[in-house]
Amino acid sequence: MRRIRLRLPRGQWLTYRHLDLVHDAIVNALAAAGATSEKIVGPQAHPWTFAALGHHRGHEGRAHSLVISTASPELAGALDLIDVGALRYARASTGELFDFSGATISFEDPPMCADPGVLGVVTLSPVAISDRTADGKRWHTSLAEVNLSAAINARLSRLAEREVALTVQPDSLYLRANPRHSVLVGTKRMRNGGSAFVIGMQAPLVLAGRREDLLLAWYAGIGEKTRNGFGCIGLADYGVGR
Repeated sequence: MRRIRLRLPRGQWLTYRHLDLVHDAIVNALAAAGATSEKIVGPQAHPWTFAALGHHRGHEGRAHSLVISTASPELAGALDLIDVGALRYARASTGELFDFSGATISFEDPPMCADPGVLGVVTLSPVAISDRTADGKRWHTSLAEVNLSAAINARLSRLAEREVALTVQPDSLYLRANPRHSVLVGTKRMRNGGSAFVIGMQAPLVLAGRREDLLLAWYAGIGEKTRNGFGCIGLADYGVGR
């Protein structure tokens, strides 16, 4: 398990319109550090997640920091060797460039928690959970309408190949004050010129359970589409700045 944070020099930002540009830059860097492609992308890929920290203006994202996290020992080894010079991706079809090669790297320690324990977290990147009871696949837009523990445990149990039994609760006061806490995230540009989107939800959460389950959620991310930049969490005490 490993987690790193990359920061651009103060006052510098990178812009992107679709999250897959950030994803592909990270894939480039992991591959250059020795990770094989099947461990990074595709149906057999190992668990990892990321968050681009910054803000959005309309459909344009601006990032000053990246958090990259993995629960995989093999990908942890790649993160240990990652070269920021390889953390870039250029897309000739659109003229887009995401280049984080000027960033500095810091390694983050695991959160302190008892066994069993409790973690108060914030969503560094939105949590995506699909509603498979609806006609077609749609994304939940409110944490109040979903069994959050069941959805998160089901995916983490598949990843760990064992039962994960976390209790996950959103901050009820936050939900009351912010009933609209979903965001529409552009994930990639389609061949017809349109954009593919995923709806994710953002709110403070409380996770409770065994320490090994808490650490799995911390390093692998929670919810769906984690390898595409969703479900990365951080400690509530530090907000998104640390």
